Amino acid sequence: MSTRQRPARGGLFRFTAPRPSREERCELCAAALPDPGHRHLVDTEHRALVCACDPCTRLLDASGASGASTGRFRAVPGRYLSDPAHGLDETDWERLRIPVGVAFFFRNSALDRLVALYPSPAGATESELEPEAWQSVLDASPLAGLLEPDVEALLLRRHQERVECHLVPIDICYELVGRMRLRWQGFDGGAAARADLEEFFAHVRERARDFTGSPS
Repeated sequence: MSTRQRPARGGLFRFTAPRPSREERCELCAAALPDPGHRHLVDTEHRALVCACDPCTRLLDASGASGASTGRFRAVPGRYLSDPAHGLDETDWERLRIPVGVAFFFRNSALDRLVALYPSPAGATESELEPEAWQSVLDASPLAGLLEPDVEALLLRRHQERVECHLVPIDICYELVGRMRLRWQGFDGGAAARADLEEFFAHVRERARDFTGSPS
């Protein structure tokens, strides 16, 4: 197993760099954007997140629902699901060989496979898993089969001898990476990073509904 740091570019910079003083604008039509609260798109060509206004996002949402979303940009949906009945346990987590307690997985359409990333002081780091480790993730929860390519992620957290499993929008995973990068101190992250992590997952649990077999 090997890991390599993925370059912190595009959308990730939005969460790690100082906030610009200029007004943020939609990167498709240049309309002014509310801050905070605007939506994001995935630029599948450059593997980056871009900001978007509601009309542009709705247009891409509609084309995606009709099966016509085959272009460069894909709208990040707002779906949050939790799977309290998933099959991942401590043994499965050890098999993943991820050195921190949080990881997220998404299907990269260009590579046609799942990609595993975890937050680190250097940013998002990619983990190249062994085939059996991949299979343990795919088999453990039906949420893995529901992921929309590029725009949704399976977010896992190992905490207090249990594993949380959520389906979330991909942009909040990169938000988490940026927050950890800004607050990480020392070997284990420090108190500020741990408190921020707790706040982040409390927000995810608040937004998510338990998966009962219906994907919507």
